[in-house]
Amino acid sequence: MASPQSPEPPTLPFPIFRHSQALERYLLYDVNTITWLRATHHILGVLIGTLPQIPQQNVFLGLPLELMQEEARLLVENGIAYIVDDLAWHNQELVRLTDAQKSAFLRELEREGGEAAKAAKKKKKERSEDVLKNARHGFGESASAPHALGSGGENTGEEADGEGGESLLDSSSAPQSSGPVAPSSSEHVHAIVPWAITPTTSYPPLPVPASSPPSPLPTVNASTYALFRHLHGLDYFMSPGLRFGCQLLVYPGDPLRFHSHFLAVGAGWDEEINLLDLIGGGRLGTGVKKGWLIGGVEADERGAAHGSVGSKLSNIANGGGRLDAGIDDARVRTFCIEWGGM
Repeated sequence: MASPQSPEPPTLPFPIFRHSQALERYLLYDVNTITWLRATHHILGVLIGTLPQIPQQNVFLGLPLELMQEEARLLVENGIAYIVDDLAWHNQELVRLTDAQKSAFLRELEREGGEAAKAAKKKKKERSEDVLKNARHGFGESASAPHALGSGGENTGEEADGEGGESLLDSSSAPQSSGPVAPSSSEHVHAIVPWAITPTTSYPPLPVPASSPPSPLPTVNASTYALFRHLHGLDYFMSPGLRFGCQLLVYPGDPLRFHSHFLAVGAGWDEEINLLDLIGGGRLGTGVKKGWLIGGVEADERGAAHGSVGSKLSNIANGGGRLDAGIDDARVRTFCIEWGGM
């Protein structure tokens, strides 16, 4: 369920860009879409953007967001998104872009950069004024005591001024001018230089890529995708689990608030699992204060006898069918293994 403060949804369905034909990498570039997916559909992905001059960043990465193949397939199956070939779409649309459209787009970027620069300068000025106001307030309190002590000697100074003419203090002060003071060169208002705006998406100036039904389905491991879809339906958040030696890291809520609870691995119902893998997974999960979770699609007696579930899962893995229509006669079961020690 979406929270009351969830961001505005994008226009549905929205495009997911396939980066390469050889390697299935699915990217999102729109920060509003990424925020909405995280808050509403518990889709995390992995930020892979980095600065060119600092290539060894390992935290606080930026756009684009790379989706797991299971995440991309789930969005396509639910009609939330569709797949677009990134390279083919850019090559097709960039040729149609006119010089007038390019100039208009550059002017719009300059306008947005100017507004951003003005807003930043205004905020900086307000911050400086607040600092000066606090400083004056502090100085006023500290200077009040010496001022009170010096008030007793004012009569002596006045008598000296009356008897001996102008005092040294009065003679050292500069005469005040009644006319307006010309501003110095440092006070001249300079033209605000617009900030450089780098759009994360290509639309505009290009039109939003159109969906061409039927949208191709990302290739997935059938057992892993069945487990992913099952856990996602239970409102879990999931991310890649390579760093913990599993397929999925399962979180009870947003990873910014919770640690993962399970190390999930998908397997076929009749797949043989090495006993050392069970022991190693259980010990690993317990060592990092998580449970090692294994799950798969359970087949009934008819499905096991005729091999219907296995053939449907194989068809799903090859991108030839949808999971919700492919395993109606089966269900996903999960088991959690923990290491109890000796």
